[in-house]
Amino acid sequence: MPELPEVEVSRLGVAPHLESQSITAVVVRDKRLRWPVPDDVQRAVGHQIQSVTRRAKYLFLNTDVGSIVLHLGMSGRLRVVDQDLPTVKHDHIDVVLASGKCLRLNDPRRFGACLWQAPDEPPLALLANLGPEPLTDAFDDERLYKLSRGKNVAVKTFIMTNQVVVGVGNIYANEALFLSGIDPRRAAGKISKKRYEVLTGHIRSVLAAAIAQGGTTLKDFTQADGNPGYFKQHLRVYGRAGDDCEACGTTIKSVTIGQRNTFYCPSCQR
Repeated sequence: MPELPEVEVSRLGVAPHLESQSITAVVVRDKRLRWPVPDDVQRAVGHQIQSVTRRAKYLFLNTDVGSIVLHLGMSGRLRVVDQDLPTVKHDHIDVVLASGKCLRLNDPRRFGACLWQAPDEPPLALLANLGPEPLTDAFDDERLYKLSRGKNVAVKTFIMTNQVVVGVGNIYANEALFLSGIDPRRAAGKISKKRYEVLTGHIRSVLAAAIAQGGTTLKDFTQADGNPGYFKQHLRVYGRAGDDCEACGTTIKSVTIGQRNTFYCPSCQR
């Protein structure tokens, strides 16, 4: 499943081709995504895309009458292509632009979404209780510390909870906890405020570094055969069970926490 950095790179990749463009059609070939695609998305036709923004893993194509809300699910990908480019299997939705291009959503597993948010309606329920964005000032160590008090859940599960902070997926939780020297199995409520200060900084840094690294894939969003997704990154612990820790040489171990593979160094992380 694409994580927050991959979704942000998707936004950066498509935004220059969409912003200030008028939508001439929204072609829905298959409504059967994670939720049925509402007919209201057609309200965007004839209106200009003013901006492309992101909230958690949701992308918003914002017009003066509302926003088309996109989610990539587990297998979705976005491309900006010529509108007359022949479709392939699983090309479910086109947002057609006056420029002759279109934003095309391909989603083999159909766990993605295309929804509508009107400006005069309450926020979509799936967005109502989200925590702060991790790369904004709303996310800080004081918030993490206060929310963690009394929590017996593993700290890795805690920081992956969207009501606490959005977008800290499995890869980045593993990496941030390693850099912070925190054992992912420890109870969230047993970690000190000082250690949460360190963890907050590393959550920010690993996500920012991943987004920066993903900038090398931006061209893929305008290629007919582009396949943007996880980009190559230097991972210190994730997926490296049995390897030597780069910091101390101890064998990296793995364990399942919250049904997710978890990787840690038993010497570096306490």
